[in-house]
Amino acid sequence: MTNRPTPPPGVFPAPKGTRFTVRSTADAVELCLFDEGVERRVAMRREGDLWSVTLPSIRLGQCYGYRAHGRYAPERNQWFDPAKLLVDPYALELDRPFVQSPRLGIYGEDSGDIVPRARIVAPLTGSPPPPLFRPGGLIYELNPRGFTMRHPDIPAAKRGTLAALAHPAIVAHLQELGVAAVELMPITAAIDERHLPPLGLRNAWGYNPVVPMALCPERVPGGVAELVSTVAALRHAGIGVILDLVFNHMGESDVHGGTLSFRGLDPETYASGADGSLINDAGTGNTLDAGRASVRGMILDSLRHFARAGVDGFRFDLAPVLARGPGFDRNAPIFAEIAADPILASRVMIAEPWDIGPGGYRLGEFPDHWLEWNDRYRDQVRRFWRGDGHAGEVATRVAGSADIFASASSRSVNFIAAHDGFTLADMVAFAERHNHANGEDNRDGHGDEVAWNHGVEGPSDDAAIREARDASVRAMLATLFLSRGTPMLTAGDEFGRSQQGNNNGYAQDNDTTWLDWETRDEALEDFVRRLSRFRRDTPIDWTEWLADAEWRSLSGDAMRVEDWGGDGFALHVPLGEGSLVLRFDRVRGVTAFRGVMVRS
Repeated sequence: MTNRPTPPPGVFPAPKGTRFTVRSTADAVELCLFDEGVERRVAMRREGDLWSVTLPSIRLGQCYGYRAHGRYAPERNQWFDPAKLLVDPYALELDRPFVQSPRLGIYGEDSGDIVPRARIVAPLTGSPPPPLFRPGGLIYELNPRGFTMRHPDIPAAKRGTLAALAHPAIVAHLQELGVAAVELMPITAAIDERHLPPLGLRNAWGYNPVVPMALCPERVPGGVAELVSTVAALRHAGIGVILDLVFNHMGESDVHGGTLSFRGLDPETYASGADGSLINDAGTGNTLDAGRASVRGMILDSLRHFARAGVDGFRFDLAPVLARGPGFDRNAPIFAEIAADPILASRVMIAEPWDIGPGGYRLGEFPDHWLEWNDRYRDQVRRFWRGDGHAGEVATRVAGSADIFASASSRSVNFIAAHDGFTLADMVAFAERHNHANGEDNRDGHGDEVAWNHGVEGPSDDAAIREARDASVRAMLATLFLSRGTPMLTAGDEFGRSQQGNNNGYAQDNDTTWLDWETRDEALEDFVRRLSRFRRDTPIDWTEWLADAEWRSLSGDAMRVEDWGGDGFALHVPLGEGSLVLRFDRVRGVTAFRGVMVRS
């Protein structure tokens, strides 16, 4: 007997037609084909945990889904319900967005009219081009929807879409800022959290996907082709693309959530305890079990798909979940599998190195070739310029956080503000969060962010207060661009974006999070351009440049022990026949000398 190769999950051309394959632990699985609103069901054949069927005369654009039969016992993490239409975990495009409905979580209630159908598209093949982005270059974090919804130069029909990023006005802005790569907040299809629709709110960020590869029909209406063309346009302009992806949970949530895909096909995809209860290390109701080879295979298949679209790399939301089994393991299989993959080994990998599970804070513990978001940089730089941090702390962060990252090249992704938390302008104008519009009685979001308001909460007409706030913002920006490591700037912080003190704008798909391009601070924007140009034009490797640096006090003398507790320091970095001199002075701000001067 000849062993036949196991078909991979997904939809692929086959010798006798089109092969559909899905992983499921159900007792029976049906393929559902949709033509002009009519559903046709076809029984599938089981091979282990994979179910397949090959059909002739299937065209590109065909919409389909699955239904699974088996035991329904949620208390034991078993959710099989043939009344639920299920999205293919390997879907690449959907025919409609996900919508919340109580019917999604009620056994026996048919969901075929509200759940998206997967749409067949040709799979991407071949080897991708090498990444443009290199560590040390400027990463620009942006939400494609909020970034373009109010841009006056973008046609109204294109605003809020991924394709809008290829508009000449957007490309010019990115080039003028010296952006090396845009880091796109999730563009895959997501579902709103259950509590949002009754409040009249929508998820603005997209960190609640249902399946990992399917693009959002609203944000990427042109599907895979739109992704490929937009990435190509940005690459043509010298700008790389990093995708922010969520592999820690899926939007089916906890036991009260809906059955949309994995839960109805292969519930063991979600980690559960000995009693069958769902593990919630992501704080979202469920956690993907990357200890299972099939889950890791799905993650790697997803990364390969996006790499073939031309993206440079990936930022992983709540990345410790990838290496839990159940505890975090720096030598978890997924790291070696990515490193050994001929397509993925060259891609840029960035970890958000924390989750809420046991021992979930893992800054500095990812593989040596990974970059990591550095929240200690964020907090200690803020504290120094607020006035309650000292020179030694901020010097360690400026020097690449060598106390955290032991490798020769700093793996630190340095940032002052990100999509979650206060904007850069708000952190010096609001000492407390103002999240009442989120409908959670101001309990959500960071409650102890490092922020200060210079004596007045919110906007102020006092010239002295506004000048002090501007000086604080410029000092932090200058610190960011003159630090060892990889700087990350969140879109709009270069021109003073505000969320009116809301430090958790995930539920504000409106003017709160949509960038206001008409009233931007052009002087601050020009300052950021000069900082970026200074960093780019200085002939040093910004991930390694401290080997021969000389530390001095603000008076110009060699640093003494007591100076590290003071108000600043200076760095003299050999540069050809002269030196690059960087002064971090809490009273006078930041100054950099190299033939030209950049002041904060």
